[in-house]
Amino acid sequence: MRSYLTVSGAAALLLFAGAAPAVADDGADRSFTIEDPRITESSGLAASRAHPGIYWTHNDSDDGPYVYAVDSRTGKTVATITMKGVGEPRDVEAISLGPDGDLYVGDIGDNLNGSWDHVWIYRFPEPKELKDATVRATQFDVKYADGPRNAEALMVHPKTGRVYIASKNEDGGGLYEGPAKLTTGGANVFRRVGEVPWVTDGAFSPDGKELVLRSYFSARGYVFENGRLGADTAVRAPMQRQAESVTYTADGSALMFGSEGEQSDVERVDVEGGGGGGQSPARGGDSSASSAGAGSGGTGDVKGTTLTGVLVLAGIGFLVLMGRRRKRN
Repeated sequence: MRSYLTVSGAAALLLFAGAAPAVADDGADRSFTIEDPRITESSGLAASRAHPGIYWTHNDSDDGPYVYAVDSRTGKTVATITMKGVGEPRDVEAISLGPDGDLYVGDIGDNLNGSWDHVWIYRFPEPKELKDATVRATQFDVKYADGPRNAEALMVHPKTGRVYIASKNEDGGGLYEGPAKLTTGGANVFRRVGEVPWVTDGAFSPDGKELVLRSYFSARGYVFENGRLGADTAVRAPMQRQAESVTYTADGSALMFGSEGEQSDVERVDVEGGGGGGQSPARGGDSSASSAGAGSGGTGDVKGTTLTGVLVLAGIGFLVLMGRRRKRN
């Protein structure tokens, strides 16, 4: 038993060492834990532009029309926003901040993969004051040109204001582009413009030149130009119990990766070059346009999620082998 515990503990340390994120020098935008007991399924994350160090999040299904402002310095909820003027949310999966200063909430989940012929986006201005409030939100009906599907990632382009949705499918999903302007006068039809892997969330860099998409076990960064995906490379992402969300910090200096569960962690990973002005995220070791139907070209030097994963697995295997030998001896 002692040998088993030693091996397991060392393996856990190795895992966490390989996934440890960088930490900001100042008090805001550090890695943090969401302390609010009401937030048990944080499935979306968006950095506030009006309130430094504040992150907007929400629960998954069965919670209601609520959005929470969480302070990254403390992990405490500093405002609860109740949306009115919308129907009963079904499966809220994503949140994004547009260039107009509005928050876009994606009620876009469909775990039955096509049981609903339409989904919804809710939009309301980011509050100027951090306090509990009820706000009137605008509700938009959304349909996909190629039929209903499940999705967990909604991204608003920070320059054009155009809304994109990435569908979620174990065999690979699609990137869908919304109309130039959303309308309440009828269904907003989203059209497939690219192929992507299994996606649980995504985020544009502040300059809009890069799109990061994450899944449960990895993340990728894509060059984004003229509304289309370009070359993609692996992005360094932390190991989390249920990897559900990602956003850039407001200044573009880091990516913040979130997870679901009670007291879920949000992990910071610094971006190469710091300021988000065309800089690439911290990257893994491979560059592959073909893996997601993207174009050719590169986006910068890379450094290892894939390699880290291999080293972690090799290290665990070595430790398990040594533990067995000790037990036999």
